[in-house]
Amino acid sequence: MRARWRVLCSIIFLGASLVLADPAVPQDDAAAARTGAGCGPSGQMFNVQTTDLKHPVGQQEPDKALVYFFVDFVNAPTMRVGVDGNWVGANDGKSYFFFQVGPGEHNICTEWQSGTFKKSSERVGEAMHLTAEAGKTYYLRLNFSYQRMHLELSDEAEGHFLIGSSLFATSQPKKK
Repeated sequence: MRARWRVLCSIIFLGASLVLADPAVPQDDAAAARTGAGCGPSGQMFNVQTTDLKHPVGQQEPDKALVYFFVDFVNAPTMRVGVDGNWVGANDGKSYFFFQVGPGEHNICTEWQSGTFKKSSERVGEAMHLTAEAGKTYYLRLNFSYQRMHLELSDEAEGHFLIGSSLFATSQPKKK
């Protein structure tokens, strides 16, 4: 637990210092910029359950791409995942979940979920662009190293390894 708080405090400090050092994005445009990166509304939170009892794989829907999302850090905080401005789920700790997207261009965002540090948590995350093809599977991996996060595309072999070595996460939006 103590290690988790150390990681959270480091992430908050790093994120806050980066944002405060670069006033290039005005505050009133911050929500629009986050939506453009793929993030959903900042007020939406998730309840997350994880289990090591099952490691399911997704069933491909016709004319869709299957996307796995992994957080590859045991003490990771709850990270929510957005696609094109809407949250699709969340992870807690070293876990994964999957979702479907239509073919085409997508912006995918992951952001720390915190009810306590709301403004700081909006500054802690990563985003990437994904060009999805129907019938294909994508494995997105969020790594933590040296007080930094990095969102990357992994290959199929690494994706299968991560399915077998991660907890499975299910999430539901919290009721307000």
